Amino acid sequence: MKQVVRTTTYREDLDAIEAHIAQDSPIAGADMWLHIDDQVTALADPNFPRRPGRVTGTGELVAHKNYIVILEEDATTVIVLNVVHARKKYP
Repeated sequence: MKQVVRTTTYREDLDAIEAHIAQDSPIAGADMWLHIDDQVTALADPNFPRRPGRVTGTGELVAHKNYIVILEEDATTVIVLNVVHARKKYP
């Protein structure tokens, strides 16, 4: 199992997503926060699905059809960098 490290930028992105969704439904906002973060926790398992990132040296987790988690990893650690909307031009 790998150690999963959540950066401040990841936490800020996730909080912003929750706040945006919560404008229409606070429960849905909280549910999305949990849904994405639960999958980030699962990244500790090296067999949990992820794909090569569009930026060299990164990987991506499609946490939801609308949200992609950007990460870096080595043999022992997954560093979670950001959560971006799938329609956002990235990088």
